[in-house]
Amino acid sequence: MTERAVSIPTVETERLRLRAFRDDDLDAFAAMCADAEVMRYIGSGEAVDRNGAWRQMATFNGHWSLRGCGMWAVERRTDGAFLGRIGLYHPPYWPALEAGWVLARAAWGQGLAREGAAAALAFARRALPPQRLVSFIQIGNQRSVRVAVALGARLEGVSDLLGNPVEVYLHEPLAAG
Repeated sequence: MTERAVSIPTVETERLRLRAFRDDDLDAFAAMCADAEVMRYIGSGEAVDRNGAWRQMATFNGHWSLRGCGMWAVERRTDGAFLGRIGLYHPPYWPALEAGWVLARAAWGQGLAREGAAAALAFARRALPPQRLVSFIQIGNQRSVRVAVALGARLEGVSDLLGNPVEVYLHEPLAAG
């Protein structure tokens, strides 16, 4: 068995820095995960406690080692404030590579999810092999639908993801090279 040491790349946009999760992100990430309105359309729709937030951070960083891509912590470039997570997710039980985003409520309505997700999609197209790329959006999550549509995704249909009905938004397929 070979070990794969992975350095999680940092990606910058005009206003954002997408980077690896750090230990000092826990307080802000846990606060975001504890916000019922933020978590309403994520996973089971339940808020996540501090221990669950820690496990998610570890999962997101570990995903990079196992898959060569993953979720980034999102910070505002001007002051380093933690804003949320944006990136790519594809554990073995997921039907396709997913582009996803979750931002703290204070970051909503500023176009930051679209800006960060566009950078994540550009990374995927540049660095990953050709494959299907989607966003799974729970029914009723109109904020995420607007982001997906702004990114050029189109509604492919409705599916079941881990017992939850989701709309599947198809992004332009990743092309070779």
